[in-house]
Amino acid sequence: MSATLPALTATLALVMAIALIDQWRLRRQPFQLVWALGMAFYGIAAGCEAIAAAAGWNEVLYRTWYLTGAVLTAGWLGLGTIVLLARTRFGYAVAVSIFLAGLFTLLTQAKYHYEGAGSTPIVYFIGAGLLALAIAVETYFQNERWPLFAAIGVVGASILALALTVTATLAAPGFQVDPVTGQPVADLFPGSLRLLTPFLNITGGFALAFGALFSAYMFMPKRRVLPYSIDPNQPGDHFLFNLFIAPVALTVNFVASLPGAIRELVRGRLHSRVPATLLIAIGGFVASAGDTLNRFGVTGPFAVAKFLAVVFLLAGFLVSIEAFREFRIPFTSVRLGGARREVGAQPS
Repeated sequence: MSATLPALTATLALVMAIALIDQWRLRRQPFQLVWALGMAFYGIAAGCEAIAAAAGWNEVLYRTWYLTGAVLTAGWLGLGTIVLLARTRFGYAVAVSIFLAGLFTLLTQAKYHYEGAGSTPIVYFIGAGLLALAIAVETYFQNERWPLFAAIGVVGASILALALTVTATLAAPGFQVDPVTGQPVADLFPGSLRLLTPFLNITGGFALAFGALFSAYMFMPKRRVLPYSIDPNQPGDHFLFNLFIAPVALTVNFVASLPGAIRELVRGRLHSRVPATLLIAIGGFVASAGDTLNRFGVTGPFAVAKFLAVVFLLAGFLVSIEAFREFRIPFTSVRLGGARREVGAQPS
């Protein structure tokens, strides 16, 4: 495995993390700090791969790679998007993804029978179900604190993952890689740790990618082909019906709105968050695809997918109005761009 690609990936990820920390330092938006942590984990994991490609794997690199890359990155990036969308009803989608992640954990253990899992699949499933229920209820009552429950899940899972990673007993030589590609694989870790990855990766990857698409839809000119409403003040049966059809309606309306968004883009009137969040969504999908393939033993495309994902994520960040409204070299007063005014989000 060449060190060049993971080294580039690590550099871009850490540059983006620094820029996000600089934004948070000035604006104190929580999602910026959470995203910065996610990108820092991304960069550290890629850095481990670069060092290992140049000097060889060892136990410390292997543990660090798994904790930061396989476990923490997607969960924290997704949590940043969740915090950003606190004032929306995206919580329903997050609740469903958390429940499905818990269910997937059970099914994964039933199929692969990971050693050392014990009763953790059932515990993780119950925990995911309780979190999903809490988030759905808070979203229904339009409380903007629903991301707090998602944060409790991510932070709790991260602390548990840290403890399990540090204390896990690894067979000699303390790491394992794919003999063909040289890409590290997680086979040495106990099932209790490996089964944490669906919870963080599925929910985090879903929130990052689909949250970006949802954000793009909020800021693009809309064509509502299929009307729906998830206003909690409507009769219960109407609410449940609208909640059920909402994913289909959102998808249809999003696709129907794309031609209008393209016209506005050509005219230079499209809100910058639309192309920015679309780029972030692509990055999220590419990263998730690479992680999924790696989890099921297809390790060849992993490094390329990680590099492409960070390129799209960084491009989305640079296109966004948050970057170009007052773009400057991080932690300095050297400005490289001017102000730009844009209209706010449209009702979804």
